[in-house]
Formats: sequence, C-alpha cells, structure tokens
Amino acid sequence: MLTKLRTNPGVYDVVLINSARSQQAAGEDLLTPLDLANYSNASGLAPALRDNAYLKTDGKLYGVSWVWGMNALAIRDGMDKPESYAALAAPEYKNNVALFDDAVTMIGVGAFLSGQDMNDPKDLDAVAEKLKAMKPNVKLLWSSEDQWNKAFSAGEFDLSVYWSGAAVRSQRKFQLPLHFVVPKEGAIGWLDSLSIPATSQNQEAAAKFINYMIDPKFYVEWATKIGAPASANEKAMEELPADDLNRDIHKPEYIETMTLMAPLPDDRRTAFNNLWQEVKAFYAA
Repeated sequence: MLTKLRTNPGVYDVVLINSARSQQAAGEDLLTPLDLANYSNASGLAPALRDNAYLKTDGKLYGVSWVWGMNALAIRDGMDKPESYAALAAPEYKNNVALFDDAVTMIGVGAFLSGQDMNDPKDLDAVAEKLKAMKPNVKLLWSSEDQWNKAFSAGEFDLSVYWSGAAVRSQRKFQLPLHFVVPKEGAIGWLDSLSIPATSQNQEAAAKFINYMIDPKFYVEWATKIGAPASANEKAMEELPADDLNRDIHKPEYIETMTLMAPLPDDRRTAFNNLWQEVKAFYAA
C-alpha cells in the first residue's frame, strides 16, 4: 500500500494500513492527521487500540483503529489445551505440529519462549534454540488458510500456530473440531487501521466512510453474515450474539495482554528472515 500511495497521488481516499506500517507512512508525509472528534463512532473504540502509539507520529494520530486479531495456538477438540508455546516442542506432539511459515510470527514465538521482547529479541541464538527444539514435532509448515484447513481436516496434525480469525472461519464454515488457545505468554497481535492519504481530494467523504466502517451496526452485519476479524469497537463486539465464535475467541482481555507487532527496521526484519530460513533448513535436514 505504501508503494501505491507513493506512486499514485490523488487516487485513494481511504487506505487500510497495518499499525506496524503507519508510522512509516506518516513519516513520508503520505497520510493526513486525524481528529477523532470528527468520528462519532470512535467513542466505542477500545482505548488500548484507539490510542495505540504505533498509530501516532509526533503526537498526531494518523489511523483510526478498525480490526484486530491474534496469532496463537489451535488444538484439536478432545485434547488438553496447551498452557504454553512450549507445547510445540513437547514429546507428546511428535510429528503432530504445524507451524506458520512466517518469520515475524515464528521469531515472536521463539522470543516468548526465551523470555524476550518478541519485537526486539537481543539473543537470536536463544530464539533459534527454542525453534529448533520443535523439529521432531513439525509435520507441516503452512502458508495459507486453505492449506491449513485441508491438512487439519485430513488429520495431519493436532496442534498448530494459527490465526484467531481463521479459527473462527474454520469452525463456522467447515465445522472443524478445534479450540483456539492463547497461552500464558500471550498472543502475537496485529491491528489494522483506516487512514486518509495526504493527497485525497475527498477528505470529508473519506472521514464519513471511515466512521461508517467502525459503526457497530455495520460490523455486526458483516461479522454475522459474511465473517470478519474482531472489531476495534468494543460496542460492536458487545452487540454480537452471546454465542458468536468471534466474540468467544476475541475476548476483550486479550487486547490488554497481546503484544502487537511493532514497526521493524529493515535490518531487524532481515535478521528475522535469515534466522527463519536457517531454522527451516534445520527442519529439512
């Protein structure tokens, strides 16, 4: 999206930007500062998401929190729910684990297990050690929701790193027997926001559209009829049916306990990618 904003000025009026990229976009003067007073539905936004530091640059807000989710664990029904990511290396799951083939997520898991900040682990050797210990258990490295659903349905594994929103869809659409579990270390969180490009020619209309997108009425219809990530609007989540899977999985307390993916400098992202490639080669050997 940043490339599109750089090369297509005036084309977009509203853009979706992950919170890990918002400061970069604002730093390049690609976005317009926002005043939440202009968004009546912002009153329902969870404070921890509404005021997230990653959406601000030099004290100004550049994104309205929209939807969020988590990367944590999924376990097959009937099995004990794991208390820690350490279960991924536990002997009882030999050849029975699926890992998400994503460097940032898996380095995060390794950082949690080695007692480090998932966004800035100082001891990457310790992270590598934790991830390499999972080798006897790794049956699958998955990269798409469809791949995960097919492999889980076929009984290829019972324990996996998985997405919260995907866990809802796997149960709702395919009736797959699973539980989504947030271990004691917490979840790896993400937050998407809606922003107005600095070159938008329709900023008033853009603000009205964003306000509509965070409206609880819109969200409930989207979530119950089609399927949606968790809303950053607490009022929207509260208006879902009491037994709704999205509401059950995305508990409000997780907003406070999850660690959001942070903006990563290029050298750190490269280090994460290189380490994950090293670990994958170790699995394959």
